[in-house]
Amino acid sequence: MWTTGLTDLRVYPDFGQDLFVRLAASDLDVLEGRSRAARIRIAVGVSVSLLALLLAVAGLLIWLRKRRLTRTAGSSKWSGSRSTGRRYEGSSHGDDLELPIFDLGTIAAATDGFSINNKLGEGGFGPVYKGKLEDGMEIAVKTLSKTSAQGLDEFKNEVLLIAKLQHRNLVRLLGCSISGQERMLVYEYMANKSLDFFLFEKDTVVLDWQVRYRIIEGITRGLLYLHQDSRYRIIHRDLKAANVLLDKEMTPKISDFGMARIFGNEETEINTLKVVGTYGYMSPEYAMDGIFSVKSDVFSYGVLLLEIVSGRRNRGVYSSSNNQSLLGHAWSLWNEEKSIELADERMNGQFNSDEVQKCVRVGLLCVQENPDDRPLMSQVLLMLASPDAASLPTPKQPGFAARRVLMETDTSSTKPDCSVFDSATTIMLEGR
Repeated sequence: MWTTGLTDLRVYPDFGQDLFVRLAASDLDVLEGRSRAARIRIAVGVSVSLLALLLAVAGLLIWLRKRRLTRTAGSSKWSGSRSTGRRYEGSSHGDDLELPIFDLGTIAAATDGFSINNKLGEGGFGPVYKGKLEDGMEIAVKTLSKTSAQGLDEFKNEVLLIAKLQHRNLVRLLGCSISGQERMLVYEYMANKSLDFFLFEKDTVVLDWQVRYRIIEGITRGLLYLHQDSRYRIIHRDLKAANVLLDKEMTPKISDFGMARIFGNEETEINTLKVVGTYGYMSPEYAMDGIFSVKSDVFSYGVLLLEIVSGRRNRGVYSSSNNQSLLGHAWSLWNEEKSIELADERMNGQFNSDEVQKCVRVGLLCVQENPDDRPLMSQVLLMLASPDAASLPTPKQPGFAARRVLMETDTSSTKPDCSVFDSATTIMLEGR
């Protein structure tokens, strides 16, 4: 240990400022250790900073590349370019949307080359096929027919709309396929087809009342979600038995959103010159004047409710003396206090009479002539849950939209068995 004074070992005549200090060897080791640790810390800090910078640059490059690919896909998403692993990205009402795009080869393989044996049916959009993907998932493929009344606009509308909706009573869209002129929508497969198959087809299983009532409740919740509980207020415009699909547990799923419209926050009704929908389900104000709102869907729901109760189509004639439709027949039975007679005879009286009469009453409330008299779907749900049907409002006369349209349209569709009742119909209204 050094104990003497700390003095310069050399003396400069001009009193230089350099100070030389004599230290013990142990002290020199400590200082060298500290210096080495400082250098290590600096080296580590610089390395980490450089690594972070490199990662940031790499991330930026990846983002720019993805954005460039997205723009390329976006510019050709409706042009028919074939791709694998792409996602449809669009925007509607300010929100981004991503949806898987299936390669045409994948869809063709899943449907066995669109085999006739896999064909599930034909809708307003086009043929529908059953398929199975490589992972075993069963799908339903809805193709856009070249002769379809619904075109590319409806295809886009369905993609942009239903991809944003998530509810157990709405059919789930898995993706789409675009190749050349081929446009296809890929849905989850519904094992039990559509509701109209069970209600109207001969030689099929007769739905018991418990199943019918659960289906009614499911459709009610699905439509309420569209009108009130989803991110948007959506008017379906083509609610009918054929557009209610049933899964293996007979859970109803509302489908076919090609005609649907999104309402703005301040909008209560819209007037259109292009009336789309199905005869027998369209409300009078919509069929005749092109005015639609949530109450238009309520009217369609009321027709569907009476069809589920009765097992009969609205387009039929059920009173030879008065040439009554299902709505007129239900209204007559209601006035005669015989609404229980509307129940499907195939159930052989095995039903809850209180629930049947309540459903008839709710159905008639939904199909009233004046839209303001019809309940909202939130009110319908409460009515169905009410144990006392007698406490419900008294319905007024229904609006007979189908008859009014047919009487004023000089076309072959005036024939009672014309297929126009079974498919989507477009009417162009001219200004008065």
